[in-house]
Amino acid sequence: MADLQTNLALLEAACRNPRAQLDSYLAQGKKVIGCFPAYTPEELVYASGMIPMGLWGGHTELKLAKSYLPAFACPIMQSNLEFGLNGTYKGLSAVIIPALCDTLRCMTQNWRFGVPSIPMIPIVYPQNRKSPASVEYLISEYESVLVMLSTITGQMMSEKALCDAIDVYNAHNDVIREFAALANDHLDVITPKVRHAVMKSAFFFSKDQHTAIVKELISGLKQLPVYSFTGKKVILTGITGEPDELLDILAENEIAVVGDDLAQEMRQYRTDTPEKGGGGLRRLALQWNSRHGCSLIHEDGKPRGTMLVSLCKENGASGVMNCLMKFCDPEEYDQPFFEADLVAAGYHTLTIEVDTQNTSYEQIRTRVQAFCEML
Repeated sequence: MADLQTNLALLEAACRNPRAQLDSYLAQGKKVIGCFPAYTPEELVYASGMIPMGLWGGHTELKLAKSYLPAFACPIMQSNLEFGLNGTYKGLSAVIIPALCDTLRCMTQNWRFGVPSIPMIPIVYPQNRKSPASVEYLISEYESVLVMLSTITGQMMSEKALCDAIDVYNAHNDVIREFAALANDHLDVITPKVRHAVMKSAFFFSKDQHTAIVKELISGLKQLPVYSFTGKKVILTGITGEPDELLDILAENEIAVVGDDLAQEMRQYRTDTPEKGGGGLRRLALQWNSRHGCSLIHEDGKPRGTMLVSLCKENGASGVMNCLMKFCDPEEYDQPFFEADLVAAGYHTLTIEVDTQNTSYEQIRTRVQAFCEML
């Protein structure tokens, strides 16, 4: 069993260099499918005997992507397309793109014509989830994905393989939730950047591998005494709490992240696939209908603010930091609603514009310092 620091270093290394993870799987003769954010049906890839790998962009100079996307497109999509065009993603057998926002819809066609060497598999999720037809429709979308995956593997996925994959992913959700709860007792070790690395690294490992590593982390943390943190505690919300420089600024100001509602982190892991409800595809469709509190998913009444208030109460946080992805319309539409709920409940909020192409952080540092004084 590796020790705590060794496992943390392993996960942080995967976040710094996902390409090394990809090369490792390719060297083992495995096929890898790139999964655009968010909520890509990784279980279908896993059950088909391939490795799903998250594509969440990164810092790069945008050159080729400018011919396909406007300057006001989401930074994640811009960098993803740049990496596809410049060969960074070479070796992927295909990419799956869920059309959950306007930019993702554009990405399906931009990728198809810009990166023909890596096949594109689209999936469209139903937003009218109250309709019984939404389940049947989504099952048909999953079936279309499976047909395209079968052209890569040469065989169709079995029902048993899918049910086993669902079990693997539910187990992973459970261990991530356990880690998130335990981390709050060890905020000296699990800094904002470390917490983020543990969550994000799941996109670059096979889920059974990642589960085993995080279980070892949990075991190591349980052997440590509970740490009495004297700084400020916050909840993060948004698409992603990146780049790492932003998280370092939180640590500099003795601010701990004790919970999150990030699309790259706990939004992925808070909703299990039901154990019952029919076959594997139907159960996956029911999982989609159970997801909640996300700007990319339509819900009447905008419950996200109430959910964030509950997160603050449960974790002893005194404020919420909104990591607003630059040019992300769905997140911008949600912001006034959940901020009003938080203010009404007596919690301070701070909105920081997140841009993975950013090179200067002094304005963010000043704003975080001022926010810290309010908490």
